[in-house]
Amino acid sequence: MSQFFYVHPENPQPRLINQAVEILRNGGVIVYPTDSGYALGCSVGDKHAMDRIVQIRRLPENHNFTLVCSDLSELSTYSVVSNTAYRLIKNNTPGRYTFILTATKELPRRLMTSKRKTIGIRVPDNRIALALLDALGEPILSCSLMLPGEEHITQSDPEEIRDHLERQVDLIIHGGYLGQEPTTVVDLTEDTPVILREGSGETAPFV
Repeated sequence: MSQFFYVHPENPQPRLINQAVEILRNGGVIVYPTDSGYALGCSVGDKHAMDRIVQIRRLPENHNFTLVCSDLSELSTYSVVSNTAYRLIKNNTPGRYTFILTATKELPRRLMTSKRKTIGIRVPDNRIALALLDALGEPILSCSLMLPGEEHITQSDPEEIRDHLERQVDLIIHGGYLGQEPTTVVDLTEDTPVILREGSGETAPFV
């Protein structure tokens, strides 16, 4: 049975944030809020926790996970970032954007997508997510919360998520009822940015 924390969306309680971080550090899988709905997350270095997410989502072997970061200081550790790409990312974060970048050797091989050795990175505009990341001191390995065979389950209602996942995850963070707005995915592995998917509601220009 998972734990269920009610965390204030504007002023996250440090005690609950620290407890959530301990669950992550101990190999737990959590459901937490982002600016694009609720997501599944675990520690970057924990393969067993990652495998649990794969099982929950019934994901294919080559599914693209995302590193959710607190700010741009972690970019160079896990990805190769040109000056142009850095400026573009800086101008559009935090926000509902996922940037595809070439991975560095610091990133575990199992996290790289296909033979291109790339990774998706984003900085969310959500205070609970950012508080978790600040306390953890490293990115959270994440994917969106879309359950197989459950067309009516949304990424926005934590009570509904609890009904379906309380026996499969270690913690569900209730951070309010969120909208469902997928991120815009931008490939920055070449000289010219390529939008691979347009999320809803995005208005920020790529400059």
